[in-house]
This record gives sequence, C-alpha cells and structure tokens, in this order.
Amino acid sequence: MFPERFSNLPAYAFPRLRALLDSQEPGGPVLHMSIGEPKHAFPPWITQIITDHAAEFGRYPPNEGTPELRAAIAGWLNRRYGVTMDPDTQIMSLNGTREGLYNTGMALCPERKNGQRPTVLMPNPFYQVYMISAISVAAEPVFAPATAETGHLPDYAGLPTDVLDRAALCYICSPANPQGVMASEAYWRDLITLAEKHDFQIVADECYSELYRQTPPTGALEVAAAMGANPERVISLHSLSKRSNLPGLRSGFVAGGPDSIARLRQLRAYSGAPVPLPLQRVSEALWTDEDHVRENRALWVQKYALADEVLGHVPGYMSPQAGMFLWLPVQDGEAAALKLWTQTGVRVLPGAYLSRDTDGGNPGQGYIRVALVAPYDETKDGLTRIRDCLFV
Repeated sequence: MFPERFSNLPAYAFPRLRALLDSQEPGGPVLHMSIGEPKHAFPPWITQIITDHAAEFGRYPPNEGTPELRAAIAGWLNRRYGVTMDPDTQIMSLNGTREGLYNTGMALCPERKNGQRPTVLMPNPFYQVYMISAISVAAEPVFAPATAETGHLPDYAGLPTDVLDRAALCYICSPANPQGVMASEAYWRDLITLAEKHDFQIVADECYSELYRQTPPTGALEVAAAMGANPERVISLHSLSKRSNLPGLRSGFVAGGPDSIARLRQLRAYSGAPVPLPLQRVSEALWTDEDHVRENRALWVQKYALADEVLGHVPGYMSPQAGMFLWLPVQDGEAAALKLWTQTGVRVLPGAYLSRDTDGGNPGQGYIRVALVAPYDETKDGLTRIRDCLFV
C-alpha cells in the first residue's frame, strides 16, 4: 500500500520516548529536559505588531516572504556574516527551518548523480528530518559518525570516493544538535573544498547560531563567499525559534544561490505553507533587533556555566560552547533515561534516538541529550537531580 521508501520509517524520537517512560510512574516532580523548546520570554512588543496587522490574516501571504521581510533577512546576514545576498533572488521565508531542511532534498536532489543513485550525506547523530528528506527522493542516506574521535563533527572527507562522487547533498548542523560543537572556519573551508571537488551542495542547518558562550559561530555563507565558491554550493537555514524564543511562530529562512532558491520557490508554490502575513511582520522586526538576542544569549551563558559547575566532574563531560543541549556520556542512554524518570521525574532523551544503527554501532548509544531550556532555577534543579542520580 505504501511506497517502499516509507515502509520502514524509524519511530520518531518523542513517541519512542513516551513508549519507554510513560508506563512507569515518575520518581519525583516532573521536569522536562528532553525537548529543545525554548522557555525564555520572547520580546513582549511582538504582540502589538500582530494586533496592528491582524487584518492581514484575511489575505493570502506571499510564498517567498514579503519584500520587507526578505530585506530584513538580507540586512541581518550582512551584519552577522558580512555577506551580500539579493533579497529578491537568494532568500526565501520558511514556515520554520524543518520545512526547508525537508524540502531542500525534494527540490534539489537529482534522480541520478553520475548515472547512479545519489547519496545524501549527514552526521550521525543527526536531526532526523535529514534522513527522511533523503529517502523521500529515493536517495541513499549515508551516515558519517560525529563522535569524540572526530571532534563531534562528521569527517566527510573520510568517506569512500565512490560515495562522495554520488553525493548530491550534504547536511551539517553548526552549532551541532546534540553536541553543541561549532564548525570552525577551517572545517567549513575543508568541507566546501570537498563539495567543489565532488560537486555536491552543502545544506547548512544553522538554527542555533545565536546561542553561544563567547565567540559567534562561523557561518557557512561567509566562508563560501571568502573562498569565491560557486554561489550554489551552500544553502543556509536559520530560525527565529531559538534566536528569539519563538518556536510557535514557525518562522525561518533559507538563503543560497539564485538557482537553488528558484527551485525551492517553485516547489513551495505547489506544496508549501507560507507564514501568515501578521507573523511575517513580526519576523521583519525580529531580524532587525539585536537587543533581545543579546539578552537571551546572556541567559544561556549563565546556564552553560551552571552545567559546568554541577556536572563538570563527570568523566567525558563536554562544556557547552553553543546550542541548547548537553550531550552527557552514560553507559546506556535508554537505561539512564529510564532510571532518571523512575527515580527523579526528570525526562531526558536517549542519544540512540537521535542516531542511526550502522555497522560500527550506534554512536548515540552511550549518551543522553539534556535540554537546558528551562529557566535558571529549574535547570539547576534538573541538573542536580541528574548528577545525584547518575554520577555520584
């Protein structure tokens, strides 16, 4: 009944977590540290913008984003990364970055690459939409371990030449979900050089780019521009979910070469769900304001330091430099998550649920992902319970 490529989809992470935990009673006050849903306050002034533009709910919104929104995004990209992007041909609004990450494969992955089935490269562990996008277009997902041995970023250059020659797309998340590491300028340069050599496109998932401790993460577009790479080589995606604490706004963007954006726009004209106009007006204002972003980042820096204080003694602990998660080493992620739930009421995500089994095993098996999304005092309580349950 169903297409073969959808006949064996892995269980999505959070239903899988519910199946593991919900038959057991929590061992304390429930504290959710499993989902990356920001809990900091969003800018209060956005409600007035929605009110002022409420009548525009009565109009169909433009698929690609209003000219004002695309101009605001272009301005932000220039201020943040020093790159110049044409808002009319190189930027498109998204209904959250997940839409763009999925549709990039649908719009840009060819049916054949060098006469063969194309491959789509992705880190392991990874955001699951990368794999689903690949199998939706009958491409072969190729998982490159992102482990301690590789600095928690995938070593794509180490893949076999025949795999690289068939590569059409390569997903990379920086700062990484779940590990929080940032791709350096050198890493981006090496990856772009590899993509130029084997003629594949890089899909840079940079939705955590504004959550960092000290140094802003280097962006894929800025490195590509400095190298003089093919403008179609890098597609970058960003979101207001993390930057502005507005996961329910469902607003982000994709930026890239004119041909890639034209193909994405064409697909979206048939299948996309554009952001409602009042929310596009909010997005325009958010991309032009940095005060709320700096205030938000200061809260994250406090929680990074808190994590160091509470869990810094744990063998293999990685001090977070960016992003919104801890990637904590344990003997077995599922067993640790179940123990935490039944003994403390803290809910975390087993690392294996973000990873794919390969011949080398599952690189997430020995980890749990802990979301630092709650306010400071709740986060401190949760981290203390985790420490006392698993690491004392």
